Amino acid sequence: MENLLQENCIPCHGGVSPISEEEIKQYKPQIPDWSIINQENSSYLERCYQLSDFATALVLAQKIGEVAEKQGHHPTLIVEWGKLTVQWWTHAINGLHRNDFIMARKTDQILQEL
Repeated sequence: MENLLQENCIPCHGGVSPISEEEIKQYKPQIPDWSIINQENSSYLERCYQLSDFATALVLAQKIGEVAEKQGHHPTLIVEWGKLTVQWWTHAINGLHRNDFIMARKTDQILQEL
């Protein structure tokens, strides 16, 4: 199994199906703290990071944004006092793509380096 942390996102412009349940089972062990949310005919990855204060949540959000921009794949970030909620999904296919799992793993690494 490839290490998602070492992978880069590939452009997804639609026209492909969301990843299969088998692929999800393959990638999910590398991001065990993330939830898969199924809502309104779509799925997304979500994790809520508990942090010490608002400033730390902002710093983490900024660092995630910088990596997202380099990878060309962007999350939903909800910054609150002592908390940052991150959601990854691929808008072009209204569901989960391999890129979402890559970025979830990279997001976890950013927190470890903070």
